[in-house]
Amino acid sequence: MQLVQANGLVKTFSRVRAVDGVSLEVSRGEVVGFLGPNGAGKSTTMKMLTGFLEPDAGTASIAGHDVFADPIAARRRLGYLPEGAPAYGDMTVADFLTFVGRMRGLSNATLNERLVEMVERVNLAAVWTRPIDALSKGFKRRVGIAQALIHDPEVLILDEPTDGLDPNQKHDMRELIAAIAPGKAIVISTHILEEVEAICSRVVIIAEGRVVADAAPAALLDAAIVDGQRPTLEAVFRSITGSKAA
Repeated sequence: MQLVQANGLVKTFSRVRAVDGVSLEVSRGEVVGFLGPNGAGKSTTMKMLTGFLEPDAGTASIAGHDVFADPIAARRRLGYLPEGAPAYGDMTVADFLTFVGRMRGLSNATLNERLVEMVERVNLAAVWTRPIDALSKGFKRRVGIAQALIHDPEVLILDEPTDGLDPNQKHDMRELIAAIAPGKAIVISTHILEEVEAICSRVVIIAEGRVVADAAPAALLDAAIVDGQRPTLEAVFRSITGSKAA
């Protein structure tokens, strides 16, 4: 079964077609890098996949549950890290993740286990009792990752998960994603192309609201070989999207 399925998603804002018929499928064990220039429709698509934005047309489902017809069932199986990842700044990290876990319906025993796992896996011990407003951007991002993981969802949709992290933190986050990937379907929006090559099994590129490429990273590079020279993923991205920067 496809854990993420979108068919013909369309969204228009003030006569601007932000997303124009996007279809996407992600199965268990896949890590899909969702790429595109700024304004291509990535975040809008992710908001529709997660049920935070209703499409003008098309359908979306998470683990077989329609995101709009059966939203509670879909969201139980979904972990979402949005751009900016809002949180209650006056709460400590421990209190906030406890709150999220309870809102997710975790039992006390399960919640305690998950909190211990978040401390270890997302490296939050140093800030566990500090208010979120007092954290650096990188630690705030890690708290955002933890709230997406707290209920151990089948599907993760992550918008710029390593934004604000230093090189060591980015490495740790990539290792975390690789470790949990076999049991989940993961969609990652990012501008860091080395990250895509490191952890993604598939690349979906969107431009002007439409999917313009969908293949494994190696297949994209092999298809673009000219005179025996294999291009970089950045060069392929630029060629496909017409963008001067990734």
